[in-house]
Amino acid sequence: MSDTADPSNESLAAELFMIHGLPTLERYTAVECLSPAFDSSWESHGALDQAATLLAAWCEERAIPASSVEIVRLQGRTPVVFAEIAASDGASDRSTTLVYGHFGKQPPLGAWDDGLHPFVATRRGERLYGRGTADDGYATFAAFSAIESLVKRDIPHGRIVVLIEGSEESGSPDLDPYLDHLADRLRTPGLVICLDSGCVTYDRLWVTTSLRGTIVGTLRVEVLHNGVHSGQAGGIVPSSFQIARQLLSRIEDERTGDLLLEELVADIPEHRLRELAQVADDFGMQGAGVFPTVDGLELLGATPAERIERGTWRGSLEVTGQEGLPDLEAGGNVLRPFTTLKLSIRVPPNIDVTKAAEAVRVALMSNPPQGANVIFDAPHLAQGWDAPALEAWLERAVGSASLAHFGKLPSSVGLGGSIPFLDSLGSRYPGTQFLATGVLGPESNAHGPNEFLHLPTACALACCVADVLAAAP
Repeated sequence: MSDTADPSNESLAAELFMIHGLPTLERYTAVECLSPAFDSSWESHGALDQAATLLAAWCEERAIPASSVEIVRLQGRTPVVFAEIAASDGASDRSTTLVYGHFGKQPPLGAWDDGLHPFVATRRGERLYGRGTADDGYATFAAFSAIESLVKRDIPHGRIVVLIEGSEESGSPDLDPYLDHLADRLRTPGLVICLDSGCVTYDRLWVTTSLRGTIVGTLRVEVLHNGVHSGQAGGIVPSSFQIARQLLSRIEDERTGDLLLEELVADIPEHRLRELAQVADDFGMQGAGVFPTVDGLELLGATPAERIERGTWRGSLEVTGQEGLPDLEAGGNVLRPFTTLKLSIRVPPNIDVTKAAEAVRVALMSNPPQGANVIFDAPHLAQGWDAPALEAWLERAVGSASLAHFGKLPSSVGLGGSIPFLDSLGSRYPGTQFLATGVLGPESNAHGPNEFLHLPTACALACCVADVLAAAP
């Protein structure tokens, strides 16, 4: 990118992102603003407020007339950065567009490579490493760079509102109260642009058409009031881990990874089957994602289409945390009193996640093996999402934007993650158009070690957002 920006250049949003946005994005990377599910003392720690203040201040500095930026705070809720940009002259009859992102982060998780640190922004070639760079720190900078580029080029646009929340990584428990609180200012958006999704490749604009739902909960199995010598009790007192294994087999086939409860399985719409088949034909196994697997590991799914289907329209179970298991050095010959497992269950986009969670609870807690004390609690649910079809104007705008700024036509596919915001907005505004897209591509490793933002993709995406904002009727 050059050091000076030509206001007539259609890649101006990319210039603004790199010149003005990137330095503050690097400062944001240093803020340990963990989402509340990972920092129960977030209010006293103040990192989420620090991040919101940093982002809001940068947004206020942009050369965007008739705009307002504020931090909105509800009692006991994580803050949100909220901005309103008035329609340009002559475009007041256009509908409102809502642009969404989030600034809360996941924990560091695992050892990062030498020279990398989760809270130190590190530039290596086209990659910016650090926790939150791609998920989802870049979104604020891409959104405002896009808007500012329209202003500098005198390109008309409708009214725009930007909402950057802090609780998304916890399942967005604070989102709906803010949507209620801001309803009069949000109005009824004609278009929602969500900048928190992913991409199969970095060479084009990817449109996310579906997202799986999530059940996040804890399974606790108790067998003793305190630990006892395993030589005395082993073989007599059933171990809590043994019982936990049996319980998980009620909801998952451990040989295939398939979920067993009918409430966790759904029919896939025919148009989505055709869509994923097209991605499989175009990209092969890469279409299902690239992962840092150990040598010789056999992935689930025999064909590209089956693998993509498994990751987007079929459910899965992961154990993502534990309590009650000491580390290797501290682990002695003790039959432990309890085992607690944190479960993350992905469910198909089109099922009712509340009913699914209740089915899981009943399956895990009914008739516990050997009369053990079993508790399942799922405080964090995220409903899946199946996107409405793109209207002709939006399909044209997305296609021309991808071609102009990536050099290739866009592609569409469902993704395996969850964005609770999309279901919340889809339920509130059933006639609204949605463009869900993002930068989380191969090896970007959101939530894992060595997370990075692919800078050329972020720049091109900012330009695409500008084009779509300009095209919104």
